[in-house]
Amino acid sequence: QLTMSLNSSTLLNEENTQGPKRNTECLESLELQTSSSFQDNPLQQLQLASQEVLEKAKKSGRSKCPRCNSSRMFYCYTCFVPVETVPTKEIPTVKLPLKIDIIKHPNETDGKSTAVHAKLLAPDDVTIYKYPCIPEYEDNRHEIALIFPGPNSVSVKDIAFHLQKYTKKGVCDSDDDCSREPLLKQAKIEPKEEKNPNECISSSRSEGTRLKKIIFIDSTWNQTNKIITDERLQGLLQIELKTRKTCFWRHQKGKPDTYLSTIEAIYYFLVDYHQEVLKESYKGQYDNLLFFFSFMYTLIKNAKCAGQE
Repeated sequence: QLTMSLNSSTLLNEENTQGPKRNTECLESLELQTSSSFQDNPLQQLQLASQEVLEKAKKSGRSKCPRCNSSRMFYCYTCFVPVETVPTKEIPTVKLPLKIDIIKHPNETDGKSTAVHAKLLAPDDVTIYKYPCIPEYEDNRHEIALIFPGPNSVSVKDIAFHLQKYTKKGVCDSDDDCSREPLLKQAKIEPKEEKNPNECISSSRSEGTRLKKIIFIDSTWNQTNKIITDERLQGLLQIELKTRKTCFWRHQKGKPDTYLSTIEAIYYFLVDYHQEVLKESYKGQYDNLLFFFSFMYTLIKNAKCAGQE
């Protein structure tokens, strides 16, 4: 299962969250295996809220969703709420610097998507849409970016500069037909902005940052073409993540380890955005986005380890 974040990403299987008791020695030996996809685990450095509530829920087993009464583990992936054994007040809430839209392919299995984690942990800033029911972005595409690789995609650190240039082109259906008057006015008022990315970044930061929303596609690689070619997503600035490696435990054979899960892509984008665009030191502000992911990662590693004994 893939989500298009770097070149794409793998999704989590929510159902495979029950495993045997922890085996510390085996876990440590797994992390030392250089050939394992679990090496260089950055999850160990996260500043997370207490996961004791998840430990208790694991021991008690599956529980009911308070809304639809379905039997789930930890949370309901259709209602986007924790189950009865996981009190909402004990789940951390993350405040994001911009809004996030997640476009989910209709054939994507709900229980295998980590997109739910983002909605659970940042409910005020994350919206999940099931394709083809997605918003019209055309009127606001000068302040929106899409996480998706492509020939014209740019890095996170260059967002402010490229989005500023994109505004001049993107608000028009055609560069040739576009009225030049707004550009001339902007050129007179801000003559240095286009030439100096740093000034653009500084200026946009004082305004609350030009970028207001980021879009992620939650889909397998084979299914994503239908979504990315949708006319409603055309004309958006595309951002590509290139340097992160996945910690996903069900990584697809033959795929590079730079294919991230949806929640990993969101997390790493925000960390880079915080440092490269907002120009602020990162002190774990978004680490709790991996609250569920890191816990399940450990459970699956323990289960795999026990199976090798």
